[in-house]
Amino acid sequence: MKRILVTGGAGFLGSHLCERLLKEGNEVICLDNYFTGTKKNIVHLLNEPYFELVRHDVTMPYFIEVDEIYNLACPASPVHYQFNPIKTIKTSVMGAINMLGLAKRVKARILQASTSEVYGDPEIHPQPESYWGNVNPIGPRSCYDEGKRCAETLFMDYHTQNAVDIKIVRIFNTYGPRMHPHDGRVVSNFIVQALKGEDLTIYGDGSQTRSFQYVTDLIDGMIRMMHTPRGFLGPVNIGNQNEFTIAELAANIIELTGSSSRIVYKKLPKDDPKMRQPDTSLARHELEGWECKVQLREGLQETISYFDSVLSKNEVFRNVIRV
Repeated sequence: MKRILVTGGAGFLGSHLCERLLKEGNEVICLDNYFTGTKKNIVHLLNEPYFELVRHDVTMPYFIEVDEIYNLACPASPVHYQFNPIKTIKTSVMGAINMLGLAKRVKARILQASTSEVYGDPEIHPQPESYWGNVNPIGPRSCYDEGKRCAETLFMDYHTQNAVDIKIVRIFNTYGPRMHPHDGRVVSNFIVQALKGEDLTIYGDGSQTRSFQYVTDLIDGMIRMMHTPRGFLGPVNIGNQNEFTIAELAANIIELTGSSSRIVYKKLPKDDPKMRQPDTSLARHELEGWECKVQLREGLQETISYFDSVLSKNEVFRNVIRV
């Protein structure tokens, strides 16, 4: 049995990771300050004997003895990370420093949940890990993009200078149950709008692309990355190798929900990437043949069922972001 720390463990991705690690027989410490995470995501785990929930902000040091650390703590949707951009970049940078310091002290292996946003609005398509990106360092998205880029730098420097056992994954667009209904990301936006019979809002002309992966595929890739040999650091793209237009996504969601919603178009936000597709050849080679298994329509059906349940219970997730 390993003792594993998951920062951001009450968030969308973190809660699924905690659940999977517990099922594999580990002891899991879930660290979260509820900036965007919620206890609703992990309440079903609270009676598990090897699960511990700790309210803590990763911008402050944390002291514990663990074998592995998954560093997921950071708001990941534009609505949340742009609400308090200073808080966002502090979470990425200071959180990385504090978790790397912990890993150094206790000799734990640590995985950084980085993002496809390090590629910015890419000029190379699809994006391989060798691509340095096209990021605006002073744009409205830079608090997240540059925060994650800096976190990757810190991870590599702690490895080079202090021999910390690191892993880095770059996560592409992920969806599934436990997404926040109001997080501003396209899948949750479209599903909630469709279930309410509201217009689906497409920013831009709908031709921009994303590669949507279901949450269980991502969690599988992250765990496989954590288990790779010590010398393999990454970064590794974890994402769906298939590419979809936003218009295709909207059409699928309208069909699957049986909604009468119409599609309306609004101006594309500044610095919003027009293409996003991972080159996953490295993941397939190094992560025991990993690839996304859940097809888009299958994953959307599960996610629609989740949001339908949330809305039918008249549950409104409190907007927990704070200054």
